[in-house]
Formats: sequence, C-alpha cells, structure tokens
Amino acid sequence: MSEKMLAGKVAVVTGAGSGIGRAICLAFAQAGAKLACLDVDEAAAAETAAACDHNALALGCDVSSEAETKAAAAAALGKFGAVHVLVNAAATDDRNGTILDIDAQEWSRVFAVNVMGAFLMSRAVLPSMIANGGGSIIHIASQLGRVAAPARAAYCSSKGAVIQLAKAMAVDHAVQNIRVNALSPGAVETRRLVLRFGDMQTARRVAGPKHLLNRLGQPEEIAQAALFLASDGASFMTGADMLVDGGYTTT
Repeated sequence: MSEKMLAGKVAVVTGAGSGIGRAICLAFAQAGAKLACLDVDEAAAAETAAACDHNALALGCDVSSEAETKAAAAAALGKFGAVHVLVNAAATDDRNGTILDIDAQEWSRVFAVNVMGAFLMSRAVLPSMIANGGGSIIHIASQLGRVAAPARAAYCSSKGAVIQLAKAMAVDHAVQNIRVNALSPGAVETRRLVLRFGDMQTARRVAGPKHLLNRLGQPEEIAQAALFLASDGASFMTGADMLVDGGYTTT
C-alpha cells in the first residue's frame, strides 16, 4: 500500500497502547496520518505516540467513560482541527468462563469496554466528522463475533454486538458520507493471547492449527487491513465485517 495513502488525514485510535491498536497507529503514521493515540494506560499510549512521529498525540482514556471519551475527542480536535478516521480497538481483558462461571460485574465490564466504548467514542467523534463532510469508522471485532468458542460467552456476545453496531451505524450515517465497518481478526500474537494460554508457545500450538493457514496472525497484518478500510481505497465499502482470520471461520 502507498506510504502516503492517509496524507492529510487525522485518526483517533483507541487501545493504542499495545497489540493491534499500536500496530494500527504505526501503520497509519507511516501512511501519513496525524494520530491521537488513546489508551487507558496513558504511559503506553505515550510510547506508541513516540514511536509514530511528532504528529502523534497521546491521551489517557477509559472508553467506558462518557466524560473521558468526550475529553479525548475535544483534545484531538483542539490539536488537529478535524478527525477523519476513528478506530475502536480498545478491549478489556476477560477470563474464560461460561455464564455460570462469570458474574454480572465481569459481564458488564466486557460490554462496557468492547461495546459501550465503541458507542461512546463514536458519539464523541461523529459530530466533527459529519461537519467535516465524512469519514471512516472502524470497529475492531473478532472472528468470535461470528462463531462461538468454549467458555467465551461474554467475549463472543460483545464482539457480535460490535459487528451489528457497525452495520446499524453504516445505515444511519451513509447519507452523511460516514463509512462504518467492522474488522474481525482471528487469533493474533498479542499480550491477550499470553494471558489466555499462559505463554505464546502454547498459544501457537493450540490456537494456530484452528486457522487454515496453520498459524496465528500478526498485529501488523491486521493493521494493513485497517489501513485499507481507513483509506479512499475502501470508498465503496460500508456496513461490512472484514474477516482477517487466517481461514478460521471457513470450515
């Protein structure tokens, strides 16, 4: 992809402190975008911003807080004057469990970050996007928003909701030239897999063969898909769920 395909664009990325969110920020910066890097861990967001360039702003933000999402959007607009792209990549850590194993507070926290976070951040950014004549919103979902996995009831449900949120928003805001898509990765080599499997070697051995390509994904591979969705190359694409899952959902 062209290194400057996002030249002149401003992007807000949540969950920017690590993993897929950080990889997206780095790819967007290389493509010429100015960035607001948001994460609940402000130090991690600052590390990502520093790795981008001088056109990156680091902001601490708990996306489950309406006040914090509004403040982050205002800070981005104050710094850059506009927002053209929003990537909702923030996700909370969730433990394995059926609905009998996890309690209501755990369930609510998963939805507060994964779903409410995308809702609140979109609400905070949409008015400026509309006033600016359009934009692209990308919700990072999961292949588990389409297919189920054992002991992942909360996660699967939340990511299914994120996919539907993208479709509903696409319907509502097409007239305002706002494109909204979901991006669903398969299992990707990030900290979250280590938390779930204990170490990356075990994750590769157990989860890798569940993908047709017989391996886990890399954050940079997901970032390239996000770059496409953010760019004018995806100008006729909205309401879609782009699977980048190594063939996980094929069989």
